Amino acid sequence: MATCAVCGQDNPDVARFCFACGTALAEAGDEERRVVSVVFVDLVGFTGQAEQLDPEDVRALLSPYHHAVREELESFGGVVEKFIGDAVMAVFGAPTAFGDDAERAVRAALAVRERVSGVRIAVNTGEALVTLGARPSHGEAMVAGDVVNTAARLQQAAPVDGVLVGEITYHATQAAIEYVPADAVSAKGKAEPLRAWLAVRAPSDERDLSSTFVGRKRELALLRDVWDRVTEQRTPHLVTVLGDAGLGKTRLAAEFADTVQQLGGFSVRGRTLPYRESSAYGAFASQLKQLCGIFESDAPAAALEKLRATVGTMLDPGAADDVTAHLAILIGLAPEASVADRETLFFSIRVFIEAVARDRPTLLVFEDLHWADTSLLDLVELLAARLRDLPILLLVLARPELLDARPSWGGGLPAYSTVPLAPLPEEDARRLARERLTAHSAGSRADELVLAAAGNPLFIEQLAATVSESTVGAEQALPTTIRALVAARLDALPAAERALVLDAAVGGKVFWRGALERMGTEQEELTDVLAALERRDLIRRETVSAIEGEQQFMFTHVLIRDVAYDLLPRAGRRERHEHFARFLEESTAEVGEAGAALARHWRDAGDHERALQFFVAAAEQAERGWAKDRAVTFYREALVLADDADGKRLIKQRLAVAMQAWMHVDDAQMLGLGPS
Repeated sequence: MATCAVCGQDNPDVARFCFACGTALAEAGDEERRVVSVVFVDLVGFTGQAEQLDPEDVRALLSPYHHAVREELESFGGVVEKFIGDAVMAVFGAPTAFGDDAERAVRAALAVRERVSGVRIAVNTGEALVTLGARPSHGEAMVAGDVVNTAARLQQAAPVDGVLVGEITYHATQAAIEYVPADAVSAKGKAEPLRAWLAVRAPSDERDLSSTFVGRKRELALLRDVWDRVTEQRTPHLVTVLGDAGLGKTRLAAEFADTVQQLGGFSVRGRTLPYRESSAYGAFASQLKQLCGIFESDAPAAALEKLRATVGTMLDPGAADDVTAHLAILIGLAPEASVADRETLFFSIRVFIEAVARDRPTLLVFEDLHWADTSLLDLVELLAARLRDLPILLLVLARPELLDARPSWGGGLPAYSTVPLAPLPEEDARRLARERLTAHSAGSRADELVLAAAGNPLFIEQLAATVSESTVGAEQALPTTIRALVAARLDALPAAERALVLDAAVGGKVFWRGALERMGTEQEELTDVLAALERRDLIRRETVSAIEGEQQFMFTHVLIRDVAYDLLPRAGRRERHEHFARFLEESTAEVGEAGAALARHWRDAGDHERALQFFVAAAEQAERGWAKDRAVTFYREALVLADDADGKRLIKQRLAVAMQAWMHVDDAQMLGLGPS
């Protein structure tokens, strides 16, 4: 079977396009570098037990075990790559990333632990080379890299019925999973012991709101204004907060919920999860359980009694029985029961919500609705359309993908508002960066973080944590959480758009259409794809181009470019760098910044001789312009590429002169003399 990298659908080997979404299927040799989470599961003592058994008995024992483990891992979006006896390995984040793959992996591991006793489990996150067209069902390996070997080492050290996770997994999921520290693991081939943590449990619906709430005064005021109208005029209202991942939708809703509580109202929140979609109405079911005081740990009989008691206090006996029966179906407390049609179910939900909001202003928060089933979207819109004369506000939090799935969302409703959430203004972003860094005595890098994160609060916080916790130099890798979010967004793109983003990323944050044309995309298709990427606000065409007659574009966020570039394997990068280098040679005067760009493109294309020439030329140009620091940088890069003694000696001499001049300029500037 061939697995679609976009939607995950399995297709026959002969298929060239996905049967579900029509995307061109990856060839067996297509490879990308990705951050993945690997899960290893192993039965304790099975090898010794199997030695005493007939092969047929061994298979009889393994088959239900394999089925149970596969079912749990796949229900969270994992791909089982292999079974080796009683060992099971699964991958999260490939061939499709979802943005929370590390959390999915740990939650899946905990689910396996609950279902199968006597297992050791480990989860490890890191970079791997992924073969997109691999067929794990045929025994073909999908991922390769140290992340796999390390996961296996951690699994061997895990306690019985324990889930041991590596350092990157822990940092990526500590806000969502409860952990206790574990002893460091000494692993073969590792210079230092591996830091590890034991996963205890995964709270069903908790978010970390401990960080500083910065900005969003205008959005909060808008929500407060809507709430005042809802409560004063008893007019139900639907508000949708739209924004990309990390912009603070959840935090805004939490602050607003606190305001609602202070004003005498109350709120309940339900979150749609992108995995384990056992219930089409998951977010509303969560709200219903909160309203009835039902806990996930309650036995079905106890939960049903709580539901019956709550509904009974709100409705007349004649209506209460039917509503209770229908709501019990919705939250899975009546597995054998059924309802005649969906309208009947929706009517019972409406009757219950009307009773809830009749005497007390109510806020229902639907989080991550872009992942919701069509049935839940229909329910929310129906409630917004048919509830009358009640102080109730339906607050939806979603990414812009919601409008791809439901372009008419909110259309025709009597009271509907959209609140688009933009990146933080520069001053608010700087304040957040300073506060997050000051706690770690690293405030001097606030401006650098603001520039890199482009106003995304989550990115600022994650980058600040990486800078503050690191003990190495200024160049830091992107935190796994950020890479996962951006990679998930790229994976959700149509194949042609995603491929163009990866091509353009080789050019840097700024690129030109002519360079992309060299890669073989037809003119008309290129026009359409560039326009589509602009509509998605991934790239932006600039009004002025540095190359006459060429359309110049830039990525709207440098992190989008960086993650896209990191997805390319080295061989794919070399070919694309050569295309960009030849384009620049034909289109520019090869001096100044163009010369430096050419040098780096030829270096990354593998042509060190040409790269060396351009680095030296760029250094000489920088010296003439009294950019002595730039000259030093270029000479150093040239020195790395020089492969003969005479060449190295000449470059070292020039480097020494440039460094002396640089220090002379610095001294003169300190004395206020300027260059002499």
